[in-house]
Amino acid sequence: MNAHRKFSFTSLLTTTALSFLLFVVALSNANADPCFDDPKRAYEYLIKKEKAVTQAREQKVVNINRANEGELVSLDGIGSSKAQAIILYRDMFGDFKTVDELAKVKGIGVKTVEKNQRRLSVRD
Repeated sequence: MNAHRKFSFTSLLTTTALSFLLFVVALSNANADPCFDDPKRAYEYLIKKEKAVTQAREQKVVNINRANEGELVSLDGIGSSKAQAIILYRDMFGDFKTVDELAKVKGIGVKTVEKNQRRLSVRD
């Protein structure tokens, strides 16, 4: 009887491991890019995918009082050094009351604020 239990437990363990493996493979395949025989179709697919990612990034609203460097860098005209300047300004003077106050940060002008106006927020 002990051998039967051991066999059943081993079978259950094997079945569970195989099920998990199939789940992982299925999940990996769901995120995989398709294969193309034609390089032109592959190129068009990649361009379309890149545009979709860019569009999603450009539509995201950034709270300048809470954003980290990576989120700030997603704004038009804001690189790493300007993002760090925003964070430093915020740490020194507190939260921005309005989006327009962003222009007070050294290196960021009114034009940069205007270019990003629809994506900027001071509230969650």
